[in-house]
Amino acid sequence: MATAAAPLLEVRGLCKRFGGLVALDRVSFQVREGEIRGLIGPNGAGKSTLFKNIAGFYRPGAGEILLAGRPISGRPPYEIAGLGVVRTFQETTLFQELSVMRNLEAGCHLHASSGLFRALLGLDRERLERQRQAAGRILDFVGLRERRAQLASELPLGSQRALALGIALLAKPRLLLLDEPFAGMNPAETAHMMELTRKVRRSGITIVLVEHNMKAVMGLCDFVTVLNFGRLLAEGTPESVRRDPAVLEAYLGSAAGGTERASC
Repeated sequence: MATAAAPLLEVRGLCKRFGGLVALDRVSFQVREGEIRGLIGPNGAGKSTLFKNIAGFYRPGAGEILLAGRPISGRPPYEIAGLGVVRTFQETTLFQELSVMRNLEAGCHLHASSGLFRALLGLDRERLERQRQAAGRILDFVGLRERRAQLASELPLGSQRALALGIALLAKPRLLLLDEPFAGMNPAETAHMMELTRKVRRSGITIVLVEHNMKAVMGLCDFVTVLNFGRLLAEGTPESVRRDPAVLEAYLGSAAGGTERASC
């Protein structure tokens, strides 16, 4: 019998507190390579805090985070990104007064290992040309070739999100953390972004996304992890999570707000 592949991402007993507030309380879960994993929960459930711990913006108070079996807990964000964990942000972070293509070229410089000083002196022309070619490939991948000369500020929200995703892909992630990729989008933009997310997965990238759009989560994710009050409430397939009484109770607001929680 074949053994199951080791998880790409493993979170073990993760705790994070801010003063007297326990934001994450012994959270554990695994994400297999090639998954699209949804991370959901009511406001204040701990989703953003968990993302920030995985990406290195917060240091866990207790517990461990492993990438392909390698501990990454507490490392700085640039080291974690260098290992292949790349995070996008809910607020689109673009150079608004630059064109689409220039945004991608700037993204290449941000992810390049050679120094900006060498680039300014023209000492890395071959590398710069490779970066331009990479930017062109990403432009096609996210479907923005026809908008390449348009200013980022002139793009509709869906295209801005696609551009931000393209910049993240320039870092060649192994694990991509998407923070509310569908927030504020109309149905057509959401459908397009969902298909682009599937395309990213088909390219070999594992995805974990935080999202409040339940229709998108249920239609896109292979598995869903649910947090509530900083604890793991449920996880499973979208269909099983959708039917889980504890999940329904939490989202309907009838979960005991004073539910007793153990401290980390």
